[in-house]
Amino acid sequence: MGEHMVRYQETLGSMRADNLLGFFAEWPARPSAETQLAVLANSDYLVVAVDEASGQVLGFITALSDGVLTAHISLLEVLPTHRRRGIGSELVQRMLLKLQHLYAVDLLCDPELQSFYGKLGMVRASGMCIRRYERTSGS
Repeated sequence: MGEHMVRYQETLGSMRADNLLGFFAEWPARPSAETQLAVLANSDYLVVAVDEASGQVLGFITALSDGVLTAHISLLEVLPTHRRRGIGSELVQRMLLKLQHLYAVDLLCDPELQSFYGKLGMVRASGMCIRRYERTSGS
């Protein structure tokens, strides 16, 4: 991490939309910072990586769950400028720990990301999905 100390938190605290700039860089239409904040606020489980000095969010992971048997990890995002520093791995590990009481924890990812999740204890499975690319911004 070098010069930056990263704090991991499981609540939004005093987070504002302007702490969420620069995410979803590869998406064709990015959700606004306000939409991102709403996504985080409405997720059942959340872990956020925050730069201690600036308060800037460096990454986050969200999960939706019935709280009894299953959960779905819906988003993992790390700022492009902070990737390959262990933040994403730490976020996944912390989320899996939070969800360890459940029977099933699922996520969908592109094939090139399967080895990343495999190194963190997840196994390949088949799945189905619908993607409405015209709605990637959340509006």
